[in-house]
Amino acid sequence: MVTLAPPVAHPVKVERHDVPVLRHHTNTGVRAVQTYRETAGGLYVSRPFVGHPRVRHWQAHLLPALNLVVCRYDFHGEREHDYHLDVADIWREGAVWVVRDLYLDLLVHDGLMAEIVDTDELLAARAAGYLTEPDMHRAVAMAHSALSGLARARYDLQAWLAAQGVRLYWEAGPGARHAEVAEEGGGRG
Repeated sequence: MVTLAPPVAHPVKVERHDVPVLRHHTNTGVRAVQTYRETAGGLYVSRPFVGHPRVRHWQAHLLPALNLVVCRYDFHGEREHDYHLDVADIWREGAVWVVRDLYLDLLVHDGLMAEIVDTDELLAARAAGYLTEPDMHRAVAMAHSALSGLARARYDLQAWLAAQGVRLYWEAGPGARHAEVAEEGGGRG
């Protein structure tokens, strides 16, 4: 029997998107952003991943009304998943967008399946006191709500989001192969 070591608890990650100066502040440093675009549902972000072993480009939509960051990665090799959804609190402070990651993620294989990952990180963070009990319960509820919605839409992310009034735009261009373009439309938020 293989025994896995419990994950090391880490504090809640808080990222800042400084739109006017095109900078993405993460727990690992500050990165230049290629594109910021405000949408009806939130904020679109596009930037290269320089020197990353698996990822070469990242696009994301910050969707505060859904408490999700919908990410599309362009991998150096084979696509590992179609979309990565971060469960998060998202708000604005003037021209800066703030994302407070709530540990849980959903990996979406469009039209096939979706799964919730990083539950072990959520539990370790709660045990270490980095997350309150209400925040933990809220994160679980948000992740399961998204997973249930995706299941009802047969794991078609675009269809599920359209039912929420959200249309996503994905850039085609350097590092953004296999990107789709959808008209931005009315959304919540």
